Amino acid sequence: MNEKKTWRLNGFIGIILLLAMIGLAVYEFSVNRPAIGVPLIVVSIVLLSSITVIQPNQSKVIIFFGKYMGTVREGGFWLVTPFSNHRKVSLRVRNFNSAKLKVNDIEGNPIEIAAVVVFRVVDTAKAMFDVENYEQFVEIQSETALRHVASRYPYDSLNAEGYSLRGNSEEIAAELAVELQSRLSVAGVEVTEARLTHLAYSTEIASAMLQRQQAAAIISAREKIVEGAIGMVQSAIKQLEKDGLLLDPERKAAMANNLMVAIVSDRSAQPIVNAGSLY
Repeated sequence: MNEKKTWRLNGFIGIILLLAMIGLAVYEFSVNRPAIGVPLIVVSIVLLSSITVIQPNQSKVIIFFGKYMGTVREGGFWLVTPFSNHRKVSLRVRNFNSAKLKVNDIEGNPIEIAAVVVFRVVDTAKAMFDVENYEQFVEIQSETALRHVASRYPYDSLNAEGYSLRGNSEEIAAELAVELQSRLSVAGVEVTEARLTHLAYSTEIASAMLQRQQAAAIISAREKIVEGAIGMVQSAIKQLEKDGLLLDPERKAAMANNLMVAIVSDRSAQPIVNAGSLY
């Protein structure tokens, strides 16, 4: 099914015609000419059945005895096919907030994830006739696509290689929108935007995963501290040699060891003053 336009006439013109026919029918009955008045009344009833009102950013799908006649998208007061069924379809932008879903990421870790999907109907014929209920179809397909995308990536990438759900939310949202569009095209729905609204480890592993993240952060920080300490020690030794203080390898090693301990230690260094020997 594809959307198409249907016949329509300005409703105010139809009202004028309707009033004129009713007035003419009354006149014909008053002069005792029912043979003309009865058809006029029948035509007036036909016109009355074709009146419809469409609100802004809404549409009416016109069905005439089981046949799709077309869609009226323009808001206003219209006359359409008589004795037809007028089914309203909203063209406004809408949000769908998914429930918090429990999914296993690509590493098998259970996570909780949720998303918001912004969509609107662009083909009323597909939305009305190609699926049973397009709103329910959007909900089910959105949750299915969210599960599929979440299961293809890890929650967090500790080695900073590849995408992760937490570290690449923009890229994940873009991929989710593309997959949703491919699933919802059959229902005549256009996906405007998709965003993750909730992302967390499941409660049963949240504590363990927090400890792992803290350990990874401590290791990374220690690596940076050691890297900086080595540079500081090398710079100090070079400066001493530049000032004319020549150190033998043993003293260099001792000095490097003392500086590394003082810099890398997570506690303040306690200085020990060598006052010399009594003998």
